[in-house]
Amino acid sequence: MKQTEISRATMGRLPGYLNYLRSLSKETRFISSTAIAKELELGEVQVRKDLSVVCGAGKPKVGYDVSALAESLETTLGTHSKGEAIIVGAGKLGLALLGFGGFSEYGVKISHAFDNDPSKFSASVLPIGELPRYCRQHKIEIGIIAVPSEAAQQTAELLTNNGIKAIWSFSTVRLQVPKNVTVQYENLALSLAHLHQKVKANN
Repeated sequence: MKQTEISRATMGRLPGYLNYLRSLSKETRFISSTAIAKELELGEVQVRKDLSVVCGAGKPKVGYDVSALAESLETTLGTHSKGEAIIVGAGKLGLALLGFGGFSEYGVKISHAFDNDPSKFSASVLPIGELPRYCRQHKIEIGIIAVPSEAAQQTAELLTNNGIKAIWSFSTVRLQVPKNVTVQYENLALSLAHLHQKVKANN
């Protein structure tokens, strides 16, 4: 099954499966959907459904070959093909994302941030005016928006006008972009609010 046919919800769970498989001892050759579901606190039916789009069904009474399943997950997540992303906005959030090395485990490296504040310029934070040249020279296709909401749309236009095909936006503004551009929104406040509600519900 092509990656484009996998739902966003399923794609969001795949890294968790891969992390769990990587944590297993080298002596563990097979793993059942029951064990995976229990460890990750997911439904067993959900786990089997998710993994079926990656590598098919596990073997009866045996489960999944750990090595083969991990390889299939890595292929689906694109960890073998290294891509490069950039950030617009070198505030606290932008710099935190820039400094996080975990993205490279899933095939993407955030190489630089761009900002309009000269006091923030460094080897990894470049003037916003250099973004077009950088995107063109390095064939950048992924852009991250970490700017105030009022600047989000203008930033999206700057990115899409310079070859960006996918945007990860931390703004609450719904962006207007060309149809061939994919946008994924990340609302940290909403995620924290959901967690808060779960805590209240369990009390």
